[in-house]
Amino acid sequence: MNHNLTHLHPYPFAKMAALLANSTPINGYSEIKLGIGEPKHEPPAFVLDVLHENLDKISHYPTTNGMFELRQTIAHWLEKRFYLNHVDANTQVLPVMGTREAIFSLVQAVIDHKDADSENHQVSSSKQIQPPTIVMPNPFYQIYEGAAILAQATPYFVPCTFDNEFKGNYRAVPSDVWTRTQLLFVCSPNNPTGSVMTMEDWEHLIRLSDQYGFVIASDECYSELYFDTAPIGLLQACTALGRHDFHNCIVFHSLSKRSNLPGLRSGFVAGDAQILQAYLQYRTYQGCAMPIPHQLASIAAWQDEKHVEHNRQLYQEKFALWMSELGELLELRMPEAGFYFWVKAPEQFDGDDELFVKALYEQANIHALAGRYLSRDINGYNPGQGYVRIALVASVDESREAIDRIRTLLGA
Repeated sequence: MNHNLTHLHPYPFAKMAALLANSTPINGYSEIKLGIGEPKHEPPAFVLDVLHENLDKISHYPTTNGMFELRQTIAHWLEKRFYLNHVDANTQVLPVMGTREAIFSLVQAVIDHKDADSENHQVSSSKQIQPPTIVMPNPFYQIYEGAAILAQATPYFVPCTFDNEFKGNYRAVPSDVWTRTQLLFVCSPNNPTGSVMTMEDWEHLIRLSDQYGFVIASDECYSELYFDTAPIGLLQACTALGRHDFHNCIVFHSLSKRSNLPGLRSGFVAGDAQILQAYLQYRTYQGCAMPIPHQLASIAAWQDEKHVEHNRQLYQEKFALWMSELGELLELRMPEAGFYFWVKAPEQFDGDDELFVKALYEQANIHALAGRYLSRDINGYNPGQGYVRIALVASVDESREAIDRIRTLLGA
């Protein structure tokens, strides 16, 4: 077996299961799941109709790079959404079976362990001699870390705290870390904190990429769940800087959150054509290709914005409800985008995230996620400890019920 598997951490939900293994929820309360970021809003019926109408095409092998019609639809969506001059559907877009798999596999394709120049056999730069590094936020989506470990790269964690607006202070990363960095993961809007990168933030990272030669991988799966202003994406920042080839820049998008279609497993990777060319070759051997019915349904979803606007309205309603009903009892911070609250554990639970999520389960039958499970201890400090992630994925009615139970729990 691959010895690197032994270095993987248990997934956050496995840790939650262990924490609650000997706990029993109070009688009389139905279960409310606010721990997993799985959308519960209704998926658009017209997308399901397209899927059903094309089930006969399941008998055909799909190509790894997907249908041109899907790539063209995605390219047009990117151009319109992020004010891009042009996206080449043949070279700058690649449909994938959900971004989780794509994030993992892109790391395996990008990380390079060579330690000598292939042409003259001379020792190359210190960046290539030393173990490659992948920089990522902390807390983070655990796939970033797992992909790094299995690619035999070293994760470097940038803490996302109140002091840096939960975005991470990349200016504090030492130059010797950047020297050996091959890949930087950014999540904007961030999971779990809901923070959003500004144009200034993006420009700083792009300049660092130019200086040190690493790839920026931007996880933008929550980009369409915003309240007032649409978040700026990495490719948008590239265009603003006149970098229309998106050099060393890659973005991930998905229909899971945007269109309430997590089970469709439909997303895409877009950006630097040279990276995508190599990544397509990797995926051809990996054998990942989206089924044709899923591709046709995806075309319908990417072409429509009305259902996305309705989706945003539902989240806005729920956030407003939570803020008005619990804002004085919990330290709720309104996120800039996404569907998570990153909540400080109340003082009556000693600010302990594990105690709070355990009480939510035992006394209110509400599932939430302890923040420490989304983070790593670095030099004795875990930036997720003391926080709880609450996903506002349940219906408005369930949200009202959850609020009532939490008010009771807090003694309101």
